[in-house]
Amino acid sequence: MIRALALWAALWAMPAGATECRLALALALDVSSSVDALEDKFQRRGLANALISAEVERAFFLSPQPVALAVFEWSGAHHQHVLLDWRLIETPNDLYDVSARLGGSARTRDDEATALGQALAFAAQLFARAPDCLGNTLDISGDGMNNDGFGPHLAYRNFPLGGITVNGLAIRSLGFSTGAFTAAPVDIRGYFEREVIRGPNAFVEVAANYGDYERAMRRKLERELAPLIVTRLQAEP
Repeated sequence: MIRALALWAALWAMPAGATECRLALALALDVSSSVDALEDKFQRRGLANALISAEVERAFFLSPQPVALAVFEWSGAHHQHVLLDWRLIETPNDLYDVSARLGGSARTRDDEATALGQALAFAAQLFARAPDCLGNTLDISGDGMNNDGFGPHLAYRNFPLGGITVNGLAIRSLGFSTGAFTAAPVDIRGYFEREVIRGPNAFVEVAANYGDYERAMRRKLERELAPLIVTRLQAEP
């Protein structure tokens, strides 16, 4: 504990101007056709509410260095849409403004497939113009496996994602029926753990359904926003 506090103090004492922020955090929302209108509302309002929860607000401002935040929605191979371009969250008012903007946003498409590989490729481009931060984290939400375009493994092979930690928010599905065909529930957590997450201390947070999205997002943001150096120490044996 003493070691952690000493290193955290050293981080606070870094010369001004060394970096613009402590973390560039991009949030990616699934708006594929498997997400219906009500589920999409749960997702957007859940994110908006999680951002201004007491726990997450406190985590944003644990350090004097701000967090840079960006948000985009993704679905098919040719649909990725930025909802919030990179913005430094320097005050609570910044956070409240972003929350209101995201909570009032509307999806631009609802008829596309699930192209996780292209979502990762888009994120690589987004991070290429991110502010200079101590760390880079992509947080991608989804309720299904890749079924359009190239998969996550090809995205990692062909796009500059090496310096980005990719976490997942896996939303469990109950399956669906179409006539005589019944799809089994997807092991979405297992899929995200095998195919999607990457980087040091990457993890998957699970939402039982879209009604549980706000709780899961709040827990995940708290963990992602923890001071980087303390997070590393806690992960050491």
